[in-house]
Amino acid sequence: MAADGYTIGEVLNQLKEDFEDITISKIRFLESEGLIYPDRTESGYRKFTDDDVDRLRFILTAQRDHYLPLKVIREQLDKLDAGEAPPEAAGGASAHEAPSAAVEDDRAPLSLDGPGEEQALGLRDLCEATGLTAEQVRALREYGVVGGRDDDGAPFDGDDVAAGRAARELLGLGLEPRHLRMYRQFVDREVALYEQLVAPLQRQRNPEARRQADRQLERLAALTGRLQRALLARALREARQG
Repeated sequence: MAADGYTIGEVLNQLKEDFEDITISKIRFLESEGLIYPDRTESGYRKFTDDDVDRLRFILTAQRDHYLPLKVIREQLDKLDAGEAPPEAAGGASAHEAPSAAVEDDRAPLSLDGPGEEQALGLRDLCEATGLTAEQVRALREYGVVGGRDDDGAPFDGDDVAAGRAARELLGLGLEPRHLRMYRQFVDREVALYEQLVAPLQRQRNPEARRQADRQLERLAALTGRLQRALLARALREARQG
């Protein structure tokens, strides 16, 4: 570290490789929310220490990998500042040891477990976690891409973060929220088909039958996902050649 600390631009460069969505505006926002406390020069410029950078890594990791809202992250940081043991909710990492990003495997089985109450996110939390604007989130909710609930005021969750990040990338490629509605329609049709197949098991009161139904749903989702990718790959090759 330089003797007089890092500038906000230097901090951005340090974090950009691991957190591609980080911006100077976001760093300033986290400061305005009281999550980081960089020093200021006599001229008013921010100066960050190594501890400040580690603290930012902890915050960004908690948002990206664990979908934690700022309120929960602030509570964890308060505990760290008070000298308490590092919280486990951010993957067991302390503010000085942020975990690396998890690698997604599209062959992994689909989990039917819920996202958990700790991942109840508000609109601003979802925007921060995904890089979407509030207007984009509202449009995506209207088309069933995020939210997926009858109550427009219901909180978002970890599934919405994953869908929102994918949607942001697609919007960046020129698609519009209304174009993504078809994916929700595809999913609704698939779920209706799955429910027909596992309905006999779900109607049973036997706990083992219900567990078997869950396993069958996970297997169906994995297999149809593989089939869709294979068909899409072939169709794209044919389109490129044609």
